[in-house]
Amino acid sequence: MFLLALAYLGGVLTILSPCILPVLPFVFARSDRPFLRSGLPLLIGMTLMFAVVASLAAVGSQWVAQANQIGRWIALVVMALFALALLWPSLANRLLSPFQRLGARLSASADAASDAGRGGVGTSLLIGIATGLLWAPCAGPILGLILTGAALNGASVGTSGLLLAYALGAATSLALAIWIGGRVFAALKQRLGVGEWIRRALGVAALLAVVAIGMGWDTGVLTRLSTVSTAKLEQGLLDVLPGQSPATGSAMMRAASAPAGTPLPVEGTLPSLAGATGWLNSPPLDAAALRGKVVLVDFWTYSCINCLRAMPYVREWAERYRDHGLVVIGVHAPEFAFERNLGNVQRAVKDLKVTYPVAIDNDFAIWRGFNNRYWPAHYFIDAQGRIRAHHFGEGNYAQSEQIIRQLLREAGNPLPDEPAQAMAAATPRDGVEQQADMRNLKSPETYLGHARAQSFASPGGQQPGRAADYRVPATLTLNQWALGGRWTVGEEDAQLDTAGGRIAFRFHARDLHLVLAPAVDGTPVRYRVRIDGQPPGAAAGGDVSADGRGQVDEHRLYQLIRQNGDVGERTFEIEFLDPGVHAYAFTFG
Repeated sequence: MFLLALAYLGGVLTILSPCILPVLPFVFARSDRPFLRSGLPLLIGMTLMFAVVASLAAVGSQWVAQANQIGRWIALVVMALFALALLWPSLANRLLSPFQRLGARLSASADAASDAGRGGVGTSLLIGIATGLLWAPCAGPILGLILTGAALNGASVGTSGLLLAYALGAATSLALAIWIGGRVFAALKQRLGVGEWIRRALGVAALLAVVAIGMGWDTGVLTRLSTVSTAKLEQGLLDVLPGQSPATGSAMMRAASAPAGTPLPVEGTLPSLAGATGWLNSPPLDAAALRGKVVLVDFWTYSCINCLRAMPYVREWAERYRDHGLVVIGVHAPEFAFERNLGNVQRAVKDLKVTYPVAIDNDFAIWRGFNNRYWPAHYFIDAQGRIRAHHFGEGNYAQSEQIIRQLLREAGNPLPDEPAQAMAAATPRDGVEQQADMRNLKSPETYLGHARAQSFASPGGQQPGRAADYRVPATLTLNQWALGGRWTVGEEDAQLDTAGGRIAFRFHARDLHLVLAPAVDGTPVRYRVRIDGQPPGAAAGGDVSADGRGQVDEHRLYQLIRQNGDVGERTFEIEFLDPGVHAYAFTFG
């Protein structure tokens, strides 16, 4: 219920986003007609079509994306004819007679039916369906939560229900706009006699909207404007409703479920671990084998920077309390397709010096059993198999260790002498495991695949699913990014088709990381990094030399920038000297 309410409120907020602008002319064009016979069917058609298309796109394959693109072009033709009908009804009827049922008569016949007291409902519904195909709302925090959950958990009635609730929220705010617009239109028409001019102005606006959508401005320029318009409001809603943040690798800094030293509640029982597709460092474990042990379940994935920064603490807990009744189980739940490869996970487990049991949760069966939504996530289970506490995101390590000690004490196990606070003062980590500089962290995790991309600044926007030439603009504002060269942008990554391609990002953080993979055949890809147009020098990350050179030879997160001293707003650029690289996501620290 919380998620449904959240989705609905997120939809209501879209009226404040510039991404709604391209569909407003089609909505306002019928604001002077009776709402029940014109505006309401339009909004119903728009809502249902968006929910259907978004549900398919969230979990669909490439053919679904292609079908959606075809549908958008058909809808553009329909709306262009509708705009012409607004401008010149008689001319459109004569010149476009083969398409009258789709365009010219859509407006004239519906208006005539409304004037005569008949329906016009079917025509408005069809226009609403076309509008739903054209609508591309900006993926803010709330819509990102819904789409990510759909991608992880698969198609379901719940997913479609959340998308429908989001669309209904948008329809509610648009209905209010229609109500206000209809009264303004009627007043102007009655007092000033300018009804025909208003009609033609709406026709011009509708044609401009068709051009804007056809040029990709709705998913390019307007998306960039929208990143600052509603994101803070949506994040505020996420904070009000606990446990509803997006299921991404972003650091959420959620507090553990109870302060250390206080009685811990019972939150449930340990779900089945039988859904694991494999195990590393251990034979398969189950609840019966774990009875009498205190268990820490750590959900992680090896390219998630937040998981990597939490990993040293989990390793130390496993080592420190192994002989005192604690079992740590890492549940590896992949975020990207390459993290489903068992060989990649085995290599990561070895490189990260993970020696405790790791369950491979490629089907997200354990994830769903815990009703989990986050990387990293820690669940604390007592010796009776009951979940007693949880913690989402980074931080609060001393408090988490106190919970471990409390559960061990309840089970009657002896404890080592070290105070729990020792973990908070642990030796600073090196490389990607070093804790983030939160005071200077002003750039968010940013995905490059079109399913979750935001703040993309290359002219013309992304061209999903096909090879296209991109250009890096002369200037980027904070947190904008762009591609240069020939790339194919897929749902979760961007693949470079020809050598010499670039990615630029304007960021503000101490560290910059990029999740990368080599060419499909495993051929390494050389790269060169610059910061503010110069080799990084002392600001080079662990995977870059001082002169900016490096190589992509594994599927993993690469640390490209680590600044020393003052941290400010900088422009990062990486150039790939060979084709075939896959780029997934930027993360910062």
